[in-house]
Amino acid sequence: MTSPAPELTVSAKGLARHYGKHAAVRGLDLEVRQGEVLGLLGPNGAGKTTTMQMLTGNLAPSAGEIRVCGIDLLEQPVAAKTRIGYLPETPPLYRELTVVEYLRLAARLHRLPRAGCDTAASRAMQRCGLTEVSRKLIGTLSKGYQQRVGIAQAIVHEPDLIILDEPTVGLDPNQILDIRTLIRELGRAHSVILSTHILTEVEAVCDRVQILHHGELVFSNTIAGLREFQRGRTVTISLYRAPPIETLRGIEGVSTVDADGDGRFRIRFAPDVDPTATLVARAGAEDWGLHQLTPAQTSLEDVFVHLTRGDSTGGSPS
Repeated sequence: MTSPAPELTVSAKGLARHYGKHAAVRGLDLEVRQGEVLGLLGPNGAGKTTTMQMLTGNLAPSAGEIRVCGIDLLEQPVAAKTRIGYLPETPPLYRELTVVEYLRLAARLHRLPRAGCDTAASRAMQRCGLTEVSRKLIGTLSKGYQQRVGIAQAIVHEPDLIILDEPTVGLDPNQILDIRTLIRELGRAHSVILSTHILTEVEAVCDRVQILHHGELVFSNTIAGLREFQRGRTVTISLYRAPPIETLRGIEGVSTVDADGDGRFRIRFAPDVDPTATLVARAGAEDWGLHQLTPAQTSLEDVFVHLTRGDSTGGSPS
């Protein structure tokens, strides 16, 4: 007997935001379930920050709807926002306060009962590894600890949805590893949306990924599905008697061909076309001496570049 699917924490449908004639986001659908970490990717100007501002209720969409734990964010903004924790790219910190003072203030701003603010602040500090610096001024802390404080204010009220915008920007490698560990731990109990430019970060902490390009969704799938999307679209072929590279490029369904030397070529296929059979048939008929033809190993970076450099079909592969 299959277990029921986790509860849907946030659902956005047909989300759009226009600035005059410019569409920053167009027709975006997004869902995140409890216990899931979603990576939101895209090049600069893709619409990530605009999307996050709409999901947190800081920016009104031009069209579409957003529901947080079933609550309509546009019709019941206060009720919906109590379920959200948000860390913008620049953490909203008061440098002249101590860590514990700031988190107590954050708890009050999230409308927690005054009697429960101390407990909430202590719990957030413990989860974010801040207990030892609780009495220090935020302005004296390292960038890594300040990021922890920013995450602590986002979770102090135990929200169902946590939205983190570039949470590791400017951190050193050790601090990045610490924040990634923290995000994975948060993802077990909450829903997390993570915006980042660091692709290895997505692979390390996310369950699913959505890629935006020019305000539109060009990919939505699991991390494994992201790799599988590109697998098979690119092959490596090894030929003992290779023809001129123009011959390979001229085969129907071949998008690009790059020579790796010694008769090895990396061939990318056009969308929705698989010329593998044609390649094998031509190699046999024209005596190219086919030695090997295998799917090329593709990194997340390869897939990201492929989807955001204009050669995407603009759809949402699944």
